[in-house]
Amino acid sequence: MTEILIAILVLGSLGLLFGIGLAIASKKLAVQVNPKLDAVYHLLPGANCGACGNPGCFGFAENLMIGKSSLESCRACNDETKEKIAAVMGVALEKQTKKIATLYCNGGINKVKDKYLYDGVHDCITANLLLGGQKSCVFACLGFGSCVKACPFGAISMGPQNLPIVDQAKCRSCNKCVLVCPKKLFSLVSVNHTVYVACSSHDLAIQVKNVCAVGCIGCKICEKTCKFDAIHVIDNLAVIDYHKCTSCKECVGVCPTKAIRIKG
Repeated sequence: MTEILIAILVLGSLGLLFGIGLAIASKKLAVQVNPKLDAVYHLLPGANCGACGNPGCFGFAENLMIGKSSLESCRACNDETKEKIAAVMGVALEKQTKKIATLYCNGGINKVKDKYLYDGVHDCITANLLLGGQKSCVFACLGFGSCVKACPFGAISMGPQNLPIVDQAKCRSCNKCVLVCPKKLFSLVSVNHTVYVACSSHDLAIQVKNVCAVGCIGCKICEKTCKFDAIHVIDNLAVIDYHKCTSCKECVGVCPTKAIRIKG
């Protein structure tokens, strides 16, 4: 009986000593968390989309605190959240004009001819590997929705013409669609610029007409019509200078193929 009591006392004493040791070690070795970092992290949406270039929201918060990332690089945050984060950090939020993903192609169903029947994986990148895709126009949208799958915010859907449609309210300018499109048909354009050329073809007019009913034919009617010298045909394609463009929409009305369009 005495031996059992001694064993209990020894084990109990050892347990108490280990417990005290662990308590002291936890205080000595504890990692001090910046309360601002914690507050910023919990304000972030938790999307972990990677659009900011960081490994998740916590990585973004850490780099934001040390100045390696900017608040504007978070595409998942809305303006209200950004203002709250700026307040926590004690900095002024420099507001920037929102940019929207814009598709530079209008060649949907019955607008662009197919050069062969594609019966493979419904993915633009995969389809593009086979002779540049099934479309006769090498600049045309292939219509398999790789951009839809790539968008982490559900801002892109396929429309009735089998072309991507961007929801301006949901688009966060994350650039994912720009990077994934094998034809490089997407670009981020300021929401204030409502007029755009829905074509990317640099082919001659006769070549464009042979394959597409709505492509830019480089006729220069828009160039001659613009009172602000904001649009010029460069390498057979109309290009808008947004530093000069006033969105007067005169070019939209005179374009014979309706290649110049209004967003939204």
